[in-house]
Parts: sequence; structure tokens; C-alpha cells
Amino acid sequence: MLLVLCVDLDDDLGRKTDVETPVVGRENVVDAAVALAQADPEDSDVNVLFEGVHIADDVDDEPVEVAAVTGVDGSDVAANRAVGEEVDTVLASLSTGEDVRALVVTDGAQDESVIPVIRSRVRIDGVQRVVVRQAQDLESMYYTFKQVLDDPETRGTILVPLGILLLIYPMTIAVEALGYPGSALGVISGLLGLYVLARGLGAERLLDEAADRVTSGLYAGRVSIVTYVVAAALLVIGGVSGVATMEAQPGTLSPLEVVAALVYGAVQWFVVAGVTSSLGRVTDEYLNDAFEWRYLNAPFYVLAIGAILHGLSAFFLGIRDLEYVAFALTGGTLLGLASTLAFAVAESRRERAERHNQGPGGPSSE
Repeated sequence: MLLVLCVDLDDDLGRKTDVETPVVGRENVVDAAVALAQADPEDSDVNVLFEGVHIADDVDDEPVEVAAVTGVDGSDVAANRAVGEEVDTVLASLSTGEDVRALVVTDGAQDESVIPVIRSRVRIDGVQRVVVRQAQDLESMYYTFKQVLDDPETRGTILVPLGILLLIYPMTIAVEALGYPGSALGVISGLLGLYVLARGLGAERLLDEAADRVTSGLYAGRVSIVTYVVAAALLVIGGVSGVATMEAQPGTLSPLEVVAALVYGAVQWFVVAGVTSSLGRVTDEYLNDAFEWRYLNAPFYVLAIGAILHGLSAFFLGIRDLEYVAFALTGGTLLGLASTLAFAVAESRRERAERHNQGPGGPSSE
């Protein structure tokens, strides 16, 4: 069965009309499109809904259904989650024993960002982007440009970088007036480059997801949030300690000695950070009843790697001899092997005990 899925990520249909989503069925989608056209004839999602109905009408060799799903206005993460929930509702309403395939209809790349969410629920045969044909005269170009600038999504994409470019010259004058003529353009171009890079990599979406994870972790009482903060502070301290150790070395250092000095000064702090963060994660898994013995390998692996790096860096700096390096390498290797073997045996015994308690007929009555 083919499901023609019309996607409205920012919920224009729900915000501008009284239509409840998801909308399933040809007649219901047509009614929703008419309602949206009456509320806002210039909304491109009107064309998406009618295109979905048009595609469904052209399919005559297999069962077909058309539906419209919406997200929410604002956060892309929340919008994707809302679309996923509505797709689940649509799929549950389809009374068919056949495999369902989807053809997604959108009005642009913004709505197509939800494709991975839909693909995780139903196989997608294709994506149809609806582009409205316009006359290519000057008046039409002006009107189209005006409509683009009125759209809050594209306004932030176009006007913000343009505003930054226009501010470069006055910002350069201001920085030079403060007595920093050599670094003015460098600082400004660096800020502009960071902004463009963040927009290109979708950093705002990553920040939204990170904020959601931190918020949910705080309310859920995750110990790992505290240990991650402590680990980050220890990493900073380790970096400073490594630089101080490098600067304290006498004479001119070779590239290998520079790396060795940085590692020697920072490795103990990095090890403590790794052990702290891993113990926090293990604690969370235990509190969530998802603990496994092999999770305890992480802090021992961190200690083993730290011992090996400490021995090698001390040797290259001339602080320790080759015998100490051999001891560090052997000790780190044995520590990793011993932890792996010990926790594997513990995990195996726990599984055997659980199978014994359950028995052939189910859980033990004892």
C-alpha cells in the first residue's frame, strides 16, 4: 500500500485553521487544504496538500491513502518529534495487512529535515518537493523576495548574515578606536566565520538537543551530569598543567618532546576525569536497572591507558629509564586484561544464576 504523506513541519495547518491533525483520507485532506487556503491563500503548504491529493488520484495500480502530518512552530527537535508521533498515529489507523510504503510531499528543504524520522517508521519510496511556478518579470521577483523576507525562517537565514557583513566596517572602526588596530579584522572575521560554520553544521539544532538532554537529565536525577561537569573542569586543569610542564622544560624541545611534556603534565588529570565520568555513567546505568558488569571496564581501561602514556612520556623526557617504561606497559596491559576477564566471568555467572532461578518452567517459586 502506498501512503502519500504531506508534511507541514511548522504546523501552519494547525495554527491557521481549526483542523485537527493528523488528517487521513482524501476528502479530509481536501477539506484541510481548502480551509488553509481560505485562512492564508499565500501559504505554500496549500499546494503541498493539493499535490498530495493529486498524486494519490494518479495511482491506480495499487491501494493508496493520503494523509497530512504536522509538527510544531519553534524548535526543530520538538517539530520532528511531533511529526513522528503523528506518523505513528496514521500508520496505526491504516487497516491493511500489506506492507506500507510512503511518498513524502514537502514544500522545501526545511520540511525535508524530518525525513530520517519518517524513514525510521516506514519505508520511503520517494520525496516530492512542490515548487509553485511564478512569472519571471520584475514585479513577480520583487513580490517573491518580499514574501521570503517576511518568512521568519528564511529571514533569520538571509538577513542575519547580511547584517553581520554590513557591521564589519563600523565594527573595525570601533575596535581601532579602542587601540587594537592589528587585531580588529581578525577578531571580526573570526566571529563571522564561527557564525557561518555554526549555521552550516546546524549547531543550533545540536544545542537544542543538548539542552533537551541536560534538562531531562536534571529532572531524572542523572549522576553523570555532575560527573561530566567535574570531568570537563579536570580536563581544563590538565591542559593547563600540561602547558606549564612543557614551559618548565629546559632548552629547546623537539616536537616529540613537546608532545611528551604536554602528556606528562596532563595525563594524571585526564585519567581522573575519565574515571569520574565513567563512574557517573555506571551509576546511572545501575539506578536505571540496566547495569552490566562489563561497564566497569571503562575506569580500569582509563587507568591502564594513563599508566602507559605516563611511562612513555616520562621516558621521552628523560625523567624515567627504560625499565620504568617496561613496568608501565606491562602493568597497564595486565590491568586491562584482568578487568576484562574478571567482569566477563562475573557477567557469565550472573547470567547462569538468572537462568537457574528461572528454571525450565519460568521464575522460581522460592
